[in-house]
Amino acid sequence: MSQRDDSNPLLSRQARLRARLEEKKLPFLLVSSPVNIFYLTGFRGSAGAAAFGAAGEASLWVDPRYTLQAREEARGVTIVEAKRGLLKTAGEWLAKRLPRVTGFEETHLTCAAAQDLKTQCPKISFKNAGGLIEELRCIKDEEEIEYIRQAARATAQALEDVRPLLRPGTRERDLAAEIEYRMRRRGAEGAAFETIVASGARGAWPHARASSKLLKKSELVILDLGAILCGYAADMTRTVHLGKPRARLRRLYAAVQDAQERALAVVREGVRAGDVDRAARGALGRHGLARYFTHSTGHGVGLEIHERPRLGRGETQRLEAGCVITVEPGVYLEGLGGIRIEDTVLVGSDGPEVLTTASKDDWIIL
Repeated sequence: MSQRDDSNPLLSRQARLRARLEEKKLPFLLVSSPVNIFYLTGFRGSAGAAAFGAAGEASLWVDPRYTLQAREEARGVTIVEAKRGLLKTAGEWLAKRLPRVTGFEETHLTCAAAQDLKTQCPKISFKNAGGLIEELRCIKDEEEIEYIRQAARATAQALEDVRPLLRPGTRERDLAAEIEYRMRRRGAEGAAFETIVASGARGAWPHARASSKLLKKSELVILDLGAILCGYAADMTRTVHLGKPRARLRRLYAAVQDAQERALAVVREGVRAGDVDRAARGALGRHGLARYFTHSTGHGVGLEIHERPRLGRGETQRLEAGCVITVEPGVYLEGLGGIRIEDTVLVGSDGPEVLTTASKDDWIIL
């Protein structure tokens, strides 16, 4: 058994999980998602399996490559070296305990692996419990919030660091590489996702990849970046214009900024996720731009860059204090480019706290 530390938030997460298992009347839950294993145990290896019992029993199986790492990182679980396959060893462990029903993560097991597990344990009824841990992850604890806050700070600082490179003649791909280097220099483990730099007409692609295109004068440039720190991500987008923008571009930028401000004004505990989307979409509609807003207003962010909740049309999930989300309205016009403004935001009982603090007003680069 790993050394126990009652102050470790991992043990609090495991306790929350046990409470949910009792509510769901699940004696055990088999966890195969590496992200969820890390969330519950602290083990960051790329392969493993874990089982948690409602009564408190917990085991983590790793192959010999990860034994020493698991002993160093994991808390609150018995670490078992599985030399004959992770799920085979986990199945043998479950078969000895013979619970009536066991939950598993359907979306994180192949059909073949799930069938092998059921064949190995014919007396156990396996029930899909996918999403149970993801629900817990929606509300971040103090440690998680601090990691995201630091990742957000590194993200914003990196953009400020590369601002002198935002000039005609810079290659999109080189700028993306420099941003990722600067995030590391600011303390990040790396980029949470492939940094987007999309200039000119390419900015009309919401998820354009940085290319060999050179930035040009009188172009919009979308920069979508995010650092990852201690496993937790931030996500931020800023749009700049190289040179003095035409009046139309000023109006477009002001409309997107207005949409984000109105969406942020709605963010607070108890609000439905769809209401945030409605505020942004309504603002763009009043500017005659709703049809150019082609994606949802935001998403949860944490151990994964896209996680629950989703801030889209008709989403009924209510935001809770401790949720971390993005708010990112945008407009995309074929042949002209795109404008998106995005922040990572902590939901509070009294309103939002914007964690990515890079300027949105200083968007014209002369």
